[in-house]
Parts: sequence; structure tokens; C-alpha cells
Amino acid sequence: MKMASDKYDDIIRLAHHVSASRPQMPVSERAAQFSPFAALTGYEATIRETGRLTEERIDLDEDMAAEVNEKLQMVQERIEEQPEVSITYFLPDQKKAGGAYITVTGRIRKIDQYKGTVNMHDGTNVPIREIKEICLFS
Repeated sequence: MKMASDKYDDIIRLAHHVSASRPQMPVSERAAQFSPFAALTGYEATIRETGRLTEERIDLDEDMAAEVNEKLQMVQERIEEQPEVSITYFLPDQKKAGGAYITVTGRIRKIDQYKGTVNMHDGTNVPIREIKEICLFS
């Protein structure tokens, strides 16, 4: 009865084959064949996205909404002066529920009632409905 190790006795001592038409692969490239690969493409990005935190939008009560409207009215009355303000507003997240509160500080170029935005000199357009707080300087 033949043993499993006896199966290759006829070829085990033969010389290693060297191709006449193809160059031998360098050891550094040979090792790359066995390097790990990403079996789950996109998995790491999905884990990072899931772990990214967002904030919930705060619904303004009547007093807070009235204060924001009052300050917007004050800014509108002084729009020729291009007043400097600090506006905190909610920016919805594009990929998941929630978002982040952003504070921008700068000079207001105009208040566009038609589009519902406050246009800043730096090009930022703040949606009026997302404003949480306005601080008017001087």
C-alpha cells in the first residue's frame, strides 16, 4: 500500500523549471501575491460613517423665534451699513439623519426674502429657517 508521501516520489527530486521565454519574477513582487486584500470593499468607510456623530435640530420655541426675527429686522434696517454679525444655524447632514450647528461671523451683504437666505460677503448663504441665534456687533 502506497503512503500519501510516496505519491510524488517520481517528481520530488527533479530540477526546478525555468522558463526560456519569460523572466523570473523578483522575490519582492512574488511576495505581493500573498499580501492581504480588502475582501469587503468599502467596509472601513461604512464603519467610519456609522461612527460619525451628528446633532439633532433644535425646534425654536416662540420666544427664540421672535428674537431671531427681531434681530433679522434690525439687520435689515441697517443693511446699507453691511453690519457684522455672528449667526449660528443648523446645517443638515447629506448622508444621515441630523446635522451640525455652524457659526459664521462676517458682514451681511443682503437678506433675500424670496430665497429665504442671509447672504454673507464671503459667499455663505445661511437659510433663514435654520437660524438658531444671531449676534449683532456694534
